[in-house]
Amino acid sequence: MRVIKNVKVLTMEGPEEVYQEVEVAIKDGKIVKIGQDLKGDDYIDGQGHLLLPGFIDGHCHLGMWEDAIGFEGADGNEMTNPITPELRGIDSINPMDQTFVDARGGGVTSVATGPGSANVMGGSFVAIKTAGKRIDDMIIKEPIAMKIAFGENPKRVYNEQRKSPTTRMAIAAELRKVLTEAKNYLAKKEGDEKQELNLKYEALIPVLKKEIPLKAHAHRADDIFTAIRIAREFDLDITLEHVTEGHLIVDELVKENLPCIVGPSFGQRSKYELINKSFITAVKLQQAGLKVAIMTDSPVIPQENLNMCAQFCVKEGMDHYEALKAITINPAEILKIDDRVGSIKEGKDADLVLWDGDPLDINSRVVFTMIDGDIVYKA
Repeated sequence: MRVIKNVKVLTMEGPEEVYQEVEVAIKDGKIVKIGQDLKGDDYIDGQGHLLLPGFIDGHCHLGMWEDAIGFEGADGNEMTNPITPELRGIDSINPMDQTFVDARGGGVTSVATGPGSANVMGGSFVAIKTAGKRIDDMIIKEPIAMKIAFGENPKRVYNEQRKSPTTRMAIAAELRKVLTEAKNYLAKKEGDEKQELNLKYEALIPVLKKEIPLKAHAHRADDIFTAIRIAREFDLDITLEHVTEGHLIVDELVKENLPCIVGPSFGQRSKYELINKSFITAVKLQQAGLKVAIMTDSPVIPQENLNMCAQFCVKEGMDHYEALKAITINPAEILKIDDRVGSIKEGKDADLVLWDGDPLDINSRVVFTMIDGDIVYKA
């Protein structure tokens, strides 16, 4: 049994930010004991540093756009059909890419990654660990969500091809059409009616059964409301992604009480629908009582800078502990993988990161990153 000793531990399990001087015992990739004077056969001296759960990015495209390469490594958007629910993120992820090494170096141990936002319905996201050579062995849960997109991205892509959708009306109509067709397909299937296997509709059955949510890319306030409207019409679960103008409609979002995965809030406003982009969005939504996670949307923001995004939220007024929650337990709960990751708790995966200082201090560095009990990065 491996024991990490001489550390200050922030479990992310309690209501307050309190570091505990405890030891953590690990066996077979799991946390088996948290306490004092634990016995083991392999001891790791934490040298008085801070031990936290591995960070989790609730929305990124890790492994879908490879590092330092162009078209040959760009596998996140199938820009040939606006409705492609049958696509699976796992079939495009390259875990051998340098960005996975960078992620581990930044203390990021789990991510939700998948297709981009070129299509109205882009395919399924997957939750994975950031260490491994074979994606099949890195999966936490798959599928974890169905990606849908509103606004400028699908409008631009299909306007360039001179085909629908080129308006927000058509984006909504495309979604209603495929959801209605999938609903009819499921009804016939459950009624034992013979019909040809349809991979598009099969991929949407977990959505219709509320086994996974729609993962709705929406920056502008009107697009956010359209996403909610369609989810209501079809009685579907949904998470709001980006939510760039969320701080302008806080009172309305509080009524809906939907999870918000906010960002990327760093960098240039590269298109019109980002005109109100600010770190204040996550702050205002969290302070209003909504469950908020912070994203990098990597490669938009490099994966290893997830903690930097949380730092900027603190700068804008977010409570320090709440900012840490937004990159640990909150995304784990939103993605429904908190039974395995997101906090330091007996029975959970031993995904742990040792920091030489406050992880929300720009000067702090990762000493080591551990996934499933193995050290996968060491400074």
